[in-house]
Amino acid sequence: MHNKLVVAGAGWLGMPVAQAAVAQGWQVQATRRQPHDDELSRQLVHDGKTLVHNVSLQQAFWLCAMPPGARREDSNYLETLEATLALATELQMSGFLLCSSTGVYADADGHYTEQGALAATDSRRQRILQQAEQLVLSHGGKVLRLAGLVGPGREPGQFIAGKALRSSAQERVNMVHRDDVVAAIMCVMSQWPQARAVYNICSPAHPLKRDYYQAHCALAGTVPPSFASDDSKARIIDGSAIEALGFSYQHAI
Repeated sequence: MHNKLVVAGAGWLGMPVAQAAVAQGWQVQATRRQPHDDELSRQLVHDGKTLVHNVSLQQAFWLCAMPPGARREDSNYLETLEATLALATELQMSGFLLCSSTGVYADADGHYTEQGALAATDSRRQRILQQAEQLVLSHGGKVLRLAGLVGPGREPGQFIAGKALRSSAQERVNMVHRDDVVAAIMCVMSQWPQARAVYNICSPAHPLKRDYYQAHCALAGTVPPSFASDDSKARIIDGSAIEALGFSYQHAI
């Protein structure tokens, strides 16, 4: 029997996962707010009252790659997620995997594993992230906490160029390449029974922000950012637990 996958949110991250699954022989439906004219695409959008969709795959894995509350129109993220989980349950899902963020952890210095202290929910975004995780875990799903994403169209030497950052030049970088995230998602879904409920996905390299951004801006020919301070700070996200599944990070950040 072919593996099946529904990608909820086939954007910058979700679509490469859909394509990777297709390349591995999976049957795939990939959803967006507006339907696109290709064989993978389906619509899935919450109109404020109900979930409008044409997803039909039975017994599929589900990946939620919708960004939480990044924009004002995403303010019904939790409502959408809840309705998506209900649909996935109705279609007898094989498992549900949520793309969350390492932003759920506290901002204090420390070495953060999956058991690390979660942030006191000061910000709306952190509150939404934590509620989303609890919702998915309560449905027997799993969670990937993604570090800062880099990759095509998100080159650090471009998106950080000339900015005045609120962080310290001495902070450590917690980043991961999109290709490694795609591989991690496929790894967890293909080893679902053995996989833990929560994994951090973060490159093992943690250079200083000043060195990291200066190097990337030099490569891109852009102006390096400035930093708010030079205070020593070491908040490290440990993404090594997933390596127990045979996964290894391949891409430089």
